[in-house]
Amino acid sequence: MHASSRAAMDEARAALSGQTQGAPSNRRGDALIALADELFSVAHLLEGEPSLRRAMSDASVRPDDRAGLARRLLGSQISPAALTVVESVARQRWSRPLDLVEASETLAVEAALDAADARQELDGVEDELFRFGRIIAGDEDLLRILGDRSAPREGKTALLDRLLTGKVSPVTERLVRNSLTSPHVHNPQGAVERLSEMAARRRGLSVAHVVSAVPLTADQEGRLVGVLERLYGRSIGLQVQVDPAVLGGLVIRVGDEIIDGSIAHRLEAAGRRLAG
Repeated sequence: MHASSRAAMDEARAALSGQTQGAPSNRRGDALIALADELFSVAHLLEGEPSLRRAMSDASVRPDDRAGLARRLLGSQISPAALTVVESVARQRWSRPLDLVEASETLAVEAALDAADARQELDGVEDELFRFGRIIAGDEDLLRILGDRSAPREGKTALLDRLLTGKVSPVTERLVRNSLTSPHVHNPQGAVERLSEMAARRRGLSVAHVVSAVPLTADQEGRLVGVLERLYGRSIGLQVQVDPAVLGGLVIRVGDEIIDGSIAHRLEAAGRRLAG
């Protein structure tokens, strides 16, 4: 997003925050799940209706008039809480109409994560997202189908329902289904990974993606967290993937930085030196 859209996003987040405050409870969590569903539906509507998103982002029209358009079209179809958020989105100044889609999707994701927090299952949602990302990464057919932008949303939804319904948290189910059925997603593994990282940040953690030849013990994970937290100066959560191909040692990624201490990497480096 450009600067104006980032500022607009901050205002829209403030509107969302006004609808999501309250003590953690399953009842509040259920209300937030419903709010996330409505915001995802609005995002899908804006994605499929270019003329509507242009009208709702037209800078030549007064903000209150854009909000009034949203109210007339959606007021009878969504809850007052969702309408408040959507009206705030319509009032903002966006750099381009497609930013309304991205903003609505982001607000829906954040409402869903608020729901997980209220239900006291945020850590479980983060883990489920990470594990589903691993499943996608290991299945070429899933990668191909979920990454096909031309595939119909209904087909992807049915596939994800079979894979997820009754097996993961309702929050995880909604996050994955709505994110991976969007036509602009071409890297499903990366999309799920970003959701997992958003859940971790909600818990106050940065994520270290660790690849190891063998499973790590709890003691090894604890020592690794301590080293990484001293190195980066912030709280770190681990997401560990076992891959025998690394042979030994660890490959660690934190953000864009990669620490490759695997035997496979050292052998490759030694081979390059010998060849030179």
